Amino acid sequence: MTVLLGGCGTTGSSGVTLRLVAADYGDSAANSSKKYWDGVVEAYEAQHSGVKVEVSVYSWNDVDAKVKEMVAAGKAPDMAQIGAYADYAAAGKLYPASDLLSIRTQADLLSQLADAGQWNHTQYGIPFAASTRVLFYNKTLFAKAGITPPATWDQLASDAQALKDKTGVKYPFALPLGPEEAQAETMQWLLSGAAAGTGGNGYTDDVGTYTIDSAQNVDTFTWLKDDLVDKGLTGPVAPGRLNRADAFAAFADGQVGMLNGHPTLIQQAEKKGVQFGMVPMPGRTGTARAAMGVTDWMMAFKQNGHAQQISDFLNFVYAEKNVLAFSRDYGLLPVTGSASTAMSESGAAPDKALHPFLDQLPTSELYPVGKTSWAAVAAAVKQNIGQAVAPGGDPSGVLTRLQATATAADSSAAG
Repeated sequence: MTVLLGGCGTTGSSGVTLRLVAADYGDSAANSSKKYWDGVVEAYEAQHSGVKVEVSVYSWNDVDAKVKEMVAAGKAPDMAQIGAYADYAAAGKLYPASDLLSIRTQADLLSQLADAGQWNHTQYGIPFAASTRVLFYNKTLFAKAGITPPATWDQLASDAQALKDKTGVKYPFALPLGPEEAQAETMQWLLSGAAAGTGGNGYTDDVGTYTIDSAQNVDTFTWLKDDLVDKGLTGPVAPGRLNRADAFAAFADGQVGMLNGHPTLIQQAEKKGVQFGMVPMPGRTGTARAAMGVTDWMMAFKQNGHAQQISDFLNFVYAEKNVLAFSRDYGLLPVTGSASTAMSESGAAPDKALHPFLDQLPTSELYPVGKTSWAAVAAAVKQNIGQAVAPGGDPSGVLTRLQATATAADSSAAG
């Protein structure tokens, strides 16, 4: 690949060691991300004799904290591939993406993902992997109940009732609002509540101001409570105590009629032999205005001053073949246009299975990751949103309290 910023020749005699801390997308030693990075590094070092790249891979439970610890100790890695970048960008610790990526590589990044990597109108976060959500449904149970996949909320509620009455399935609709990943399930519902054309981008408005307690968001959680939870259609575990991993496992065991899922559920369900289908998330009156998108981030720290070597390495990492290889290894969506096109045109089984998610990516909405307050807001949502649909719960009151938390966190971040 032609590198437009800097040249390979100048890095060949530099004798530099780059250090990258990366997240592990595998679920065992056999498919650890270390295997992927070992291959990339071997290929890169073969072309750059004076540059070594050392990659440390940590679980998602540990990687963000590990990088934070390294930075606090004054030993920042050259690069980190983790879940959030905004705090480091705000602290002036990162290189802008434009200092690192060639014009060609920057142009190849999917625009809505690259835009989400901006802090204060400058891109610091480089998207690394992406996913969206669709509605998974159990085909066997749907056939037994004599129903078809829903396209609206009313149809979803009707299907859930039919599943309960005719199949006795444990979770007609699994609603994981437990602390593991409640911010994701919440955002998907907030987005689907905007299907009637009332606007809004989930947690924020179009200019990035938190609007968690907007009228349409209160209506969304009131509907969830009244039409699903209170009618016993979300299963025996209270949504506020049901975590995403447990909901996925229950779906793979044939105990769930419907739930919102991301690409990793495909392999999990197939391993257990579940016959499933996937459709776009239903909205209030039709298909949801947008799906929720999630992106993980690559960033480069300025501390060690290896901008040119980092530039060469990242341009190599973002070559089409490497982006495709990672996406295929871990069932995730490519973050570049070239790799997305290749995947969407592929008829191979692994690629074809991702097409429903890939179709939604261009119009997906991401968390407000460019706000340094988002981490605190997400934590509050994880801990509290389940109360909005609990017996005797008050959706408006819960969302109002979360809005107050978000406003305070935003003010503190700005100060």
